[in-house]
Amino acid sequence: MSEISYLPGEPTGPVKTTEIPGPKSKAAAEELHKVFDTRSLNMITDFSKSFGNYIADLDGNVLLDVYAQIASIPVGYNNPNLLKAATSPEMASALVNRPALGNFPQHDWAEILHSGILRVAPKGLHQVFTGTTGSDANELAFKAAFMWKALQRRGGPHVDFTEQEKSSCMDNKSPGSPDMSILSFKKAFHGRLFGSLSTTRSKAIHKLDIPAFPWPQAPFPALKYPLAENVEFNRTEEDRCLAEVEEVLKNNPSPVAAVIIEPIQSEGGDNHATPYFFQRLRQITKDNEILLIVDEVQTGVGATGKFWAHDHWNLPEGMHPDMVTFSKKAQTAGYYYGRDDLRPNLPYRQFNTWMGDPARAILFRAIIEEIERLNLVENTRVVGDYVYNGLAALAQKYPGEIVNLRGQGQGTFIAFDSPRRDEVLMKGKTVGLNIGGSGESAVRLRPMLIFQKHHADIMFDLLEKIFKS
Repeated sequence: MSEISYLPGEPTGPVKTTEIPGPKSKAAAEELHKVFDTRSLNMITDFSKSFGNYIADLDGNVLLDVYAQIASIPVGYNNPNLLKAATSPEMASALVNRPALGNFPQHDWAEILHSGILRVAPKGLHQVFTGTTGSDANELAFKAAFMWKALQRRGGPHVDFTEQEKSSCMDNKSPGSPDMSILSFKKAFHGRLFGSLSTTRSKAIHKLDIPAFPWPQAPFPALKYPLAENVEFNRTEEDRCLAEVEEVLKNNPSPVAAVIIEPIQSEGGDNHATPYFFQRLRQITKDNEILLIVDEVQTGVGATGKFWAHDHWNLPEGMHPDMVTFSKKAQTAGYYYGRDDLRPNLPYRQFNTWMGDPARAILFRAIIEEIERLNLVENTRVVGDYVYNGLAALAQKYPGEIVNLRGQGQGTFIAFDSPRRDEVLMKGKTVGLNIGGSGESAVRLRPMLIFQKHHADIMFDLLEKIFKS
């Protein structure tokens, strides 16, 4: 199809010169392994040769990339406008004078936040606490929730700490270190730090040998697809899961301060729920005076055809989440919040040396400007429909290869199950396609926001080659 690429000069298709990995990549991986663990290696990448939607290796192979560094590249490799922002004097200053933001914020930090991160703040959330990674963002949100819950118990922010609280917390004991918990969902992924890992339930390899908090979990709905053809079954399943949430909130021995949930469970297998489920969940948290944290680390910044995936829930006015965490495509991290009582009552309670990074905030601002300039959220919505319909046609042609196709109406945040998933991922590289998986059997699409219909046509052809092999 004739379509002008958002990034002129982008390759017109994959280029294969050697097997993957080729000799140069093998040598580089061997050298790297001497000083750095490469056992999770996907491919040695030559980022100087990667451009737009295409990723290159050291041997001259160029692949169409619909995985995008685990959903983290928003507007293409070596995007010229991002390079311009990255080489600006403002960026240079932020890099070489990286401020300890809690103590020494740079003079224009408020302007950087207002013109970038806060410009795209979720509805009802007008403040932000910045961090460095998605795991970090979730852990910071957990701390905010625990401090909020403790202040409610104590009687408000102006009630002083007791001497017993001050002394017992130093021994990791109550009442200074109170017994509270975060409720997450089965198959969830919220990070790999200690608190976030205790709410991660996707794969055992993430959690083995690591001490964890005994925090509760509830089932995430196991829906049947397509959603429109299984409404009655799915409503029953969602009601079952919501009832279990209410049971946990009522009877869990460790009081729940907050519920954390992904709009689409990503690492756990691309599992969906309907707006009804999330609307009811929000009402349940409200009724029980529990905070709702929405983890938009992977779903945020336009990937689902809306800037924030929870906008698909159509929550009523005043029912917005209490906190929304972000990272990945934002190239920075943190959590948004709106209510003033989520700000700690004293300084240094929510604090670290950097408290985020102005350089990354400047980059996110440039990403936002590029998204707006090219209308990329709308592009992702339109292209997502095209991709879903194209995959549905392939599923008709190859019914054993594409199972449980899901993500309709969710932009390009699309996945399907494959009975030979790992083989499909490996064969992708042999035909010029870099694609990823999630859960036990899902093939997931995580293309960039600049992914267009002509890229989708190339992807369809490459998938067909895989299915025929």
